Amino acid sequence: MSRVENQNTPSTAPEPGNGRLTLLLIAGIPVVVVLAASWMWYFVANGQLDLVGALGTANRGQLVQPPRQATEAGWQDADGEAFVPGSTAMWTLVIPQRGASCDAACEKRLYEVRQIHMALGKELGRAQRAMITDVPLDAVTLDVDALSDQRPLPDSFASYVADEQRGMSLWQTSQADFSTMFPEYAEYPDSWYVMDPSGWVMMRYDQTVTYKDVISDLKFLMKNSNG
Repeated sequence: MSRVENQNTPSTAPEPGNGRLTLLLIAGIPVVVVLAASWMWYFVANGQLDLVGALGTANRGQLVQPPRQATEAGWQDADGEAFVPGSTAMWTLVIPQRGASCDAACEKRLYEVRQIHMALGKELGRAQRAMITDVPLDAVTLDVDALSDQRPLPDSFASYVADEQRGMSLWQTSQADFSTMFPEYAEYPDSWYVMDPSGWVMMRYDQTVTYKDVISDLKFLMKNSNG
C-alpha cells in the first residue's frame, strides 16, 4: 500500500522554466532600481519633483537652500592663503564671528561647538572646527571675565585657541563676503553651520536646537555620506 502511495505522490521539483524566470527577475532588480533613481533625479534636477517636501526631512537644523560654496567666500588664513576644501575629507563645524571682540556669547558658542565635536565619539575624526571672522585674525581679542568651563583665563585670544580650542582653524574674510555667506547672522548671531567635505555650507544651527538633536543630525549625515 505504501508503494502505491509513493508512486502517486506528485513531484515537487521546480520546473526548468520557473527557475530561469526567477533568475531573470533577480537579475532585473538592479536595472529597475537604477532606472527608477535616474527618473527621479531627472525630475528633481528639473524642479518638477520636490523630493524633500514629499518625503520630509529628519534633520533638526535649518537646511541652507541653496547650499553656499566656501571657495566663493574669500576665506584666507593668517598667512593670506586661500581656503581650499576637500584637502581633508572632513565635515566642518563652522562658527562665524563678526567683529574683533570675542565676548561671552562668542566664547560660549565656541565652547558648545567644541563639546558637540568631542561628543561625536568614534566619528570625531571625521569632523573639524573652523572660526570665520570679518576682521584680520590678529585683531581678534578675547573679552570675557571667565571661561565656560571655568578654566584659567588666557591672556589673549591666540592663547585661548591654543589651550582651549586645539585643532580649530581660523579664517578671515571681508565684511561683504561674510554677510553673503552668513546672512542669518544679523538676526541670529548665535548661528553656526555645518559644511560638507566638498566645501558646501548646507546646515545651520542656533540655540533653539538641543545638544542631542545636533549630535543626531551630524551622525546621520556622516552615516549616509561617503565623506
